[in-house]
Amino acid sequence: MAVVYTLLVLFLAVFVAGFVLLVLGAINFDFSNSEIPPGVNEPVKLRIIHIMLISRAVVGKILENIGICSQVNFVRYMQDRKTRRVDPKLLIKDLWFEKVPVRIYQPKASSASQRRGVMFFHGGGWVFGSLETHERLCRSIARESESVVVSVGYRLAPEHKYPAAYEDCLNATIHFMKNAEHYGVDPANITVCGDSAGGNLAAAVSQTLAGRSDLPSLRAQVLIYPGLQALDFNLPSYQQNRGVPPLFRERAAFYMLQYLYGNASNLEEVLEGSHIPMDIKLNYGKWVSPDHIPEKFKVRGYKPHVLLDCSTEIYETVKRLCEPNLCPLLAEDAVVQQLPESFILTCEYDVLRDDGLLYKKRLEDNSVPVTWYHLEDGFHGIINSFNTDWVSFPSGK
Repeated sequence: MAVVYTLLVLFLAVFVAGFVLLVLGAINFDFSNSEIPPGVNEPVKLRIIHIMLISRAVVGKILENIGICSQVNFVRYMQDRKTRRVDPKLLIKDLWFEKVPVRIYQPKASSASQRRGVMFFHGGGWVFGSLETHERLCRSIARESESVVVSVGYRLAPEHKYPAAYEDCLNATIHFMKNAEHYGVDPANITVCGDSAGGNLAAAVSQTLAGRSDLPSLRAQVLIYPGLQALDFNLPSYQQNRGVPPLFRERAAFYMLQYLYGNASNLEEVLEGSHIPMDIKLNYGKWVSPDHIPEKFKVRGYKPHVLLDCSTEIYETVKRLCEPNLCPLLAEDAVVQQLPESFILTCEYDVLRDDGLLYKKRLEDNSVPVTWYHLEDGFHGIINSFNTDWVSFPSGK
């Protein structure tokens, strides 16, 4: 019995040691491919956040390899382990809009007039994120703006591929617009808002609703470091910030492909730009090109990328990347011209920076009023840390 006990202890010790070494090895590998730019405020905090994210992903991968659960489900589980706080100023309810789960935040104070409404679509690369991950942010928006906020729990990839997330956000928005007065909201004063992948969804929903005569026009769209195209992953911001956590260049393309068709089998072609035929690429060059990025954003180590052609087979696989509902930057001018007043936030140290800059130009070229705010020391995801105690950043606030 003593021998068996000793062997069991030894086995557990070896397993734990191996587990720790695997995690440390993965962290070290990720560190060697990451960069914290000198312009980031409080770089140590960002490095700690990066370590936490890597550790979570590595543990999830180990659990997947030994058959306990998938890495994606483990990360989602860890993200959602948040305790919802009671807010004395808000009434918070979980509801369903057209079979889509939503969480609605309503100010308790009485209002002499109908309130503003905000449809909020969370970020997370269409793979992660939930009603829980953006709980604090939505509560803050509702309190500070005295608006009714509807957070949408859309379906996630890779289980639910494009256009599932877009359709959920669109259907939930239409439902709210048709029933706004039931929640004390002015139907003509509803804004769509989202961060990262949520910004993509907000832009797509806004384009779809533009010009519809059966619904009131949206009041505005608020796009927080949105990802808006998948034609060119070699724009200046993708090159300059390719290793800046938490969103690496490769991960941005990976998430887009997961959303598109549930895997990333053509990741290398997408990264090098050999997934779209030359004629199509040149046609969209009027909207998606480094030539449209202001020169001041190219001084930090940008090198022009040689355009590559692609095979018919690869294009047939990924050709839906040219659909505006997936990549809103590719919408026709006739649609863009009808868009509501817009707010775009970009961060200097974010691979998605140039998507926002290009969309800002498209809106301005089509006479759409745009407010643009650029965080010189910001990085992707910074708004999620605006009130997370010791890991908050001034720019997030």
